[in-house]
Amino acid sequence: MALWRKKKDPNPDKGWYYNTKTGEVEHLEVSRAIDRLGPYPDEATARRALEIARQRTEEADRADREWGNRDSDE
Repeated sequence: MALWRKKKDPNPDKGWYYNTKTGEVEHLEVSRAIDRLGPYPDEATARRALEIARQRTEEADRADREWGNRDSDE
């Protein structure tokens, strides 16, 4: 047996994920990374993953607009 298989992960995944393909919440790494949002600290937060992503996108878009407006003021 390979030596690396005998060692335990010192930081095992304890997170919750939202699967964008199935719309389901998963505990631990269950599906492919490309289909997941997270990790989130708990199931309830993972259920809000799309809402959280939408809010973060709106905030980033707003920051980009503000940054772009600074350049036009100079």
